Amino acid sequence: MPNAVRIHHFAKSGHAHRALVFAKLAGIAHEAVPVDLAAGAHKSPEFLAMNPNGQVPVLEDGDVIVPDSNAILVYLARTYAPDWIPNTALGEANVQRWLTLAAGEIAFGSCAARLITVFGAPLDANFAAATAEKAMQKLELGLEGREWLVGDRPTIADVAAYSYTAHAPEGNVSLGPYPNVRAWIARFEALPEFEPMPATAVGLAAE
Repeated sequence: MPNAVRIHHFAKSGHAHRALVFAKLAGIAHEAVPVDLAAGAHKSPEFLAMNPNGQVPVLEDGDVIVPDSNAILVYLARTYAPDWIPNTALGEANVQRWLTLAAGEIAFGSCAARLITVFGAPLDANFAAATAEKAMQKLELGLEGREWLVGDRPTIADVAAYSYTAHAPEGNVSLGPYPNVRAWIARFEALPEFEPMPATAVGLAAE
């Protein structure tokens, strides 16, 4: 790869962390470009030209622009890290199931719960907690008797599910009832070149 890809991010965004940690884990040369959300940089004409939704992360790879964290994972894996995405129809379908969970119940569960405690988002804490529990139960079951969500090595399915699951206690979502999930988090964090998302001492993480 002649030039590094650019990843526009915000340090405490789990969505942005997906893209950054994957680039680290997969050894993809990249430049992390901070976006000052507090100053409204994500609403600037320049940023909105890359992502009309005004959200991080956004990937730049030469003339290619890819918004959306899961889309970025797929693009980076297909382009630069094929070991991280299965090359069979069934394998890729199984990865997609977990990407859907990450964009669905994890986003509306652990992610939303954390948005409430870390950023004061006006969301329904009870709904977020109940949705997070559903996602945790699916992860716990999916990890029964296995180390990774798909196949015998980590894939972008694990990357997509990791950040908000690992930081769920910040949103008052306990990992205590989910031993398979806790062991999976430890395995993920033990991967070479892993880099954590900054922690926030709120919710259960403040105890």
